[in-house]
Amino acid sequence: MIRVVVADDHHVVRRGLTGLIDSTDDLEVVGVATNGAEAIEMVREHRPDVALMDLQMPGVDGVEATRAILAEALGTEVLVLTSFSDQARIHAAIDAGAVGYLLKDAEPEVLLDGIRAVARGESPIDPRAARRLLAARADAAPDPTAGLSPRETEVLRLVVQGLLNKQIAQRLGVTERTVKAHLTSAYQRIGVADRTQAALWAQRNGLVDPS
Repeated sequence: MIRVVVADDHHVVRRGLTGLIDSTDDLEVVGVATNGAEAIEMVREHRPDVALMDLQMPGVDGVEATRAILAEALGTEVLVLTSFSDQARIHAAIDAGAVGYLLKDAEPEVLLDGIRAVARGESPIDPRAARRLLAARADAAPDPTAGLSPRETEVLRLVVQGLLNKQIAQRLGVTERTVKAHLTSAYQRIGVADRTQAALWAQRNGLVDPS
């Protein structure tokens, strides 16, 4: 039997969730909380397998409660169930230690399967929330050109344009030997072996002449 604590500040939601969970043969509600502080106490008292946690609650919210529950290492996993799917709340809940994130408009079976999944050690995440997490990850992806010096970047841009070393040297007002040195350094930084690979890398990573 999977033991669950339900935390939500809306009576109708708490009642609905409790009835849904208790209607199954393998899940049971062992405690109900109206805010984060009560949720922490319920988890301490009952040591459930899963805490089904709303995020927006008065006083101690779901994020703070999740952090406190996980910090005490009581053996309870937190599954967030909320109406919100914005990036900030998703990140806050997961950073606090929640292992799953579902939305309240999910189908009943999706919710029940989510609780079971958490009890099995899995991490169910609503597809809409997952999409926002992936978008945030893409936005935070490191700049592949960050390791290049401004001059190396400039040289690579000219390579993409098809200029030879001699032409690049004339364009930049440096010696051809200096251009070769910049290219050699750039090859090492971006992990390529020759001019053709460098040009392809530069194109893939958007290194085009801004002019």
